[in-house]
Amino acid sequence: MAADPNPEIAAMEGEAELPRKNGELVFEAPWEGRAFGIAVALNEQEVYPWRTFRDALVDRIAADDAAGVPTSYYERWLASLENLLLQQGIVTRDELDARTAEFASGERDDDWDPDH
Repeated sequence: MAADPNPEIAAMEGEAELPRKNGELVFEAPWEGRAFGIAVALNEQEVYPWRTFRDALVDRIAADDAAGVPTSYYERWLASLENLLLQQGIVTRDELDARTAEFASGERDDDWDPDH
């Protein structure tokens, strides 16, 4: 049985508030939902406390806004997640760059199946 969702995630407010429409989460592309799910799953596995991720997201939003960087909410979400995983040594920069290159080249896509 799955654990109950962390109420801190749904209760994020201010700049970190999750995009919603009629109370439901809104994702503009499949990768956004995946990035959300990865961050939540890692929190559920106690890789990091949610507050740590939320604070990284808030910092990223503030930095992008201050620099005038026009990024979407989930671009900021993904950048925060990547930085947190790099800082904690969960992935290396080389691993992250290799996976990014696989998607950019089309070697992997949203329908990628590791068995084929």
